[in-house]
Amino acid sequence: MALAAACALPGQQIKTGEWAPMFNGKNLDGWKANENPQAWEVVIEDGQPAIKTTGFRSHLFWMVEECEDCEFKADFKVTDGSNSGMYFRAAFEPGWPKGYEAQVNATHKDPVKTGSLYNFHKNFESPTKPNEWGTQHIIVQGNHIVIKVNDKVITDYVDEKNTYQKGWLALQGHDPNSTTYYRNLYYKRLPKK
Repeated sequence: MALAAACALPGQQIKTGEWAPMFNGKNLDGWKANENPQAWEVVIEDGQPAIKTTGFRSHLFWMVEECEDCEFKADFKVTDGSNSGMYFRAAFEPGWPKGYEAQVNATHKDPVKTGSLYNFHKNFESPTKPNEWGTQHIIVQGNHIVIKVNDKVITDYVDEKNTYQKGWLALQGHDPNSTTYYRNLYYKRLPKK
């Protein structure tokens, strides 16, 4: 899937079952930080536009459409010792948002690694190395959550409590010592079962 020049913006119609680009490669149109907006910038990394987070705790929310049943996919690169995450069905609020988090972490001291569903299903061995691009793909339908990294299923989990049912998608800036890059971000609304 190549990076599209245009991305979905608030007020635009998104068709169920079709991938919608979330990042235009130029700026953060359609995105909003819950705190510390200076943690986020658009850079060229390895020859392609990417969203970079570094220096602060912050969560960057895609404010176009809330996820109920959806897919959320992005390429990521986490530096050595860094921690990040891809949130879904999350509340827009300061601090650590309520919602599901697909962990992005290769070597940070937190033992919960990339592909984990934070606080629900733990993976202790990272499927990617620091400074290496990977693709994380989240599929959430009802209370069934699948997280794939580089097309390999890392988490296949049923949340019997159905803890979070609707909310925003977001990227995480974890702490002052963490630097992470995201590119090729896509969203797909899934039909209700």
